[in-house]
Amino acid sequence: MISEICEIKKHLTFHLARHTFATTITLMNGVPIESISKMLGHTKLSTTMIYEKVTQPKVAMDMAILQQKMNENE
Repeated sequence: MISEICEIKKHLTFHLARHTFATTITLMNGVPIESISKMLGHTKLSTTMIYEKVTQPKVAMDMAILQQKMNENE
């Protein structure tokens, strides 16, 4: 099993893969939630919001982007 080869202790499931894609791969790399919703094939944004997990690093990234934009406008 892949999880054993990679020494992952967690049981890997399709749901876990979708959640990881939505949060770690896309959201944490600045992909808008609307785009993530389309990638996951959701018709309602509210369905995608289940996968959204705003973490401290994401908040820090967003604030850094905002600060940079504000500095550019000075």
